[in-house]
Amino acid sequence: MMIVPAVAAEVRNHPHAVLELFTSQGCSSCPGADAKLTELGKQPDVIALAYHVDYWDYIGWPDTFGSKGNSDLQKSYAQSWGSSRIYTPQMIVNGHKGVIGSHDKDVTAALSAATLAVPVTLDFANDILNVDVAAATGGARATLWLVTFKDHQKVVIDRGENAGKTMDYTQIVTGRQMLGMWDPTLGTHLKLPLAELMAGGSNGAVILVQTDKGGLPGPILGAASIQL
Repeated sequence: MMIVPAVAAEVRNHPHAVLELFTSQGCSSCPGADAKLTELGKQPDVIALAYHVDYWDYIGWPDTFGSKGNSDLQKSYAQSWGSSRIYTPQMIVNGHKGVIGSHDKDVTAALSAATLAVPVTLDFANDILNVDVAAATGGARATLWLVTFKDHQKVVIDRGENAGKTMDYTQIVTGRQMLGMWDPTLGTHLKLPLAELMAGGSNGAVILVQTDKGGLPGPILGAASIQL
């Protein structure tokens, strides 16, 4: 069994925004948005996640973090808004508003209006992550998601639109899975093994409380994160 080292952890409870950037190493418009996500991700009340897509791989450089699952999630967001259009870089704020990730004014405006109503609290002890999602009067049932990430990696890009660049990527999503449902009347409490969350090179995890729109992703109601 993998043992999680006893090191200091950064926990972000009760943020006001979750930023989900859909990006690609093969997209010439993406480096600015990647840098913006890194900058915004330093704010203590923001959780930043970078979903690398695979639909630009055909131009000559397969994204080293790209996955069909990330592309499918972006398509599902578009479908939930009644659209068939996807693009990079796209920044989605709290699961309900998408803007061009390289347009600073639009990103700043969306972020300034963002709020998360459901408190999510994380703490850990003895290699166990305790998840506490508060009850909320009048809330609708929502899904709990676990999103794992790697906080940083450099990539030398040899081909494609960004050929010759060495890129610093942050908050790289490594996995996304459903944990269960949030009960707005009683709240929800979970215990998760840290060793399993940090497998495969991941060193961070996010808990999302996200509404469901007929099987498609809806607005995010609450979130918290931990990074070792």
